[in-house]
Amino acid sequence: MAPQRTARVVLAEDGVLIAEGIAGLLRRFGHDVVAVVGDAVKLRDAVSAYLPDLVVTDVRMPPNFSDEGLVAAIELRHRYPTMAVMVVSQYIEATYAGELLDADGDAGVGYLLKDRIADVMEFGAAVERVLAGGTVVDPLVVKQLVRRNRDPLASLSGREKDVIALMAEGRSNAAIAKTLHVSEAAVAKHVTGIFTRLGLIATEDDNRRVMAVLRYLR
Repeated sequence: MAPQRTARVVLAEDGVLIAEGIAGLLRRFGHDVVAVVGDAVKLRDAVSAYLPDLVVTDVRMPPNFSDEGLVAAIELRHRYPTMAVMVVSQYIEATYAGELLDADGDAGVGYLLKDRIADVMEFGAAVERVLAGGTVVDPLVVKQLVRRNRDPLASLSGREKDVIALMAEGRSNAAIAKTLHVSEAAVAKHVTGIFTRLGLIATEDDNRRVMAVLRYLR
């Protein structure tokens, strides 16, 4: 497959064999893989150093193997709006996938599932589409996003669900922090995230904490 243009690519994948496989395919498609990194911190550093045309990243990466790669991709998409971003993972992280796809920028974006890429030429075509400014999303990811949009609570992260469950028990931020073994500042951040994801705007007449709990208990 002849690429429309040779793109400079930074690849973030902590699995050595998978990283070598994806990098090999990108080179086979005529692209220049300028860096292969294994965590989100090195991903940010590599992008800053090389200013690539495309970032290809996994979702779960060291040190916590939660959503570091996807969060970094969103941050980079905001910071470098002309840089294309493609997530290639075995996980669907619907909480942040919608934010990645909705982020401002003229560059292309993609979210593909490793286990569902059955043809390397189709993968190559997806890379070209994203580089050309298009959007490529696996149908299963779309299905999860539609489901999340129907149920606002489904958009909460796992930790935010833990926090709102304890809020529903009447716990204070200090008590929640002690139960979850995190700082009060972290709990406050999660509570703010819950308000944002549930669309609860601060007003003088409403208590957002109570409204969030009522939404959770319905």
